[in-house]
Amino acid sequence: GEMLLMGGHGVYVWAAVLVSLATLAWLVVSPILQHKQALRQIGLNLSREELRKQNGNKDI
Repeated sequence: GEMLLMGGHGVYVWAAVLVSLATLAWLVVSPILQHKQALRQIGLNLSREELRKQNGNKDI
């Protein structure tokens, strides 16, 4: 009980903890998602380049 309430300051302390954990989670997840998106984009670019080579460098 008292540990969670922290002498009446528990709301502020736990809010700060939650914000901190959410920020840390975002700092871990965001680069992973960006990396996956970059790999997808590279794959699309390679596919387009391969199609251009097959079609005699015509604009697609």
